[in-house]
Amino acid sequence: MRSVLTFVRTTFRCRAAVLFLALTFSAPGAIAEHAVTMWQITGESNRMFLLGSVHLLRAEDHPLPSAIHAAYDEADVLIMEMDMDDVDPIEAQSLITELGLIQDGETLSDVMGPHAWREAEELASRINIPLAMLSSSKPWLAAIVVEQLMLTRIGFDQALGIESYLAEKAVADGKEINGLETIRQQLEFLDNLALDSQRALLLQSLEESLDLEEIMDDLIHAWRHGDIDFLEVNMLQEMQSHAELYKTIVVDRNLDWVEQLTKLLQDQRDYLVVVGALHLIGEQGVPTLLEQRGFQVVQVGAEGINADR
Repeated sequence: MRSVLTFVRTTFRCRAAVLFLALTFSAPGAIAEHAVTMWQITGESNRMFLLGSVHLLRAEDHPLPSAIHAAYDEADVLIMEMDMDDVDPIEAQSLITELGLIQDGETLSDVMGPHAWREAEELASRINIPLAMLSSSKPWLAAIVVEQLMLTRIGFDQALGIESYLAEKAVADGKEINGLETIRQQLEFLDNLALDSQRALLLQSLEESLDLEEIMDDLIHAWRHGDIDFLEVNMLQEMQSHAELYKTIVVDRNLDWVEQLTKLLQDQRDYLVVVGALHLIGEQGVPTLLEQRGFQVVQVGAEGINADR
């Protein structure tokens, strides 16, 4: 599924993975050098910037387009999928134990079933992932941990996440931070998936890990250059082939967010909203849904953000 988790995954902390859905920033320049995966929405008396994000980056993926910095500077309020400065690591770990670990004495192999487990073991052996360490994890949590471990192996750093970076910056700047969801909501989206969808998610994470570096090179290049056509073909269409996963993790959340964002587009303050890039593309992406409600929506291009309201 072309590392969809990296672009759409929920954000939380656990022993094996700290999951942030985005990127970090470099020093700002004068203008963006190319289009970026960000949209400008004109409200009644304000502006909103919708920035699509990726899970992790490498040092070599910097510097980033200056339009991102400009949007942050323009915004009065930073909004992320979850309010990162209010995350309680103890609460997060408790929720991981409650929702992500198997509680009834079974193991991951039991939950996967004989056929899927044999396939998982074969793939894990090829990428040198000891599945035994995940024996108490539900398949959705195991999938996230596998991808986190593999991304770390090829040089991706969770410390470069946009949420942690921007939350720290916003606190220092005295800028308000809000979230669209709670940590419990985010974990329950995955935990409520049918077991077949969870099994498929783990197998896909293992299979993608075989060529993860090449996959991520392509996806990050497309993200960085605002190549929406590439993202739709290589991410969205594959995600849509998994109907329950797409509806639960993308569409239902998009519809909820659009309700919240519509209200924000009726006040006086400007906003920077940072969510997984997969939420912002396609006919059911947030920009399209907002445009259908009558808002002016424009992808940010090489000229940077529009100073006019």
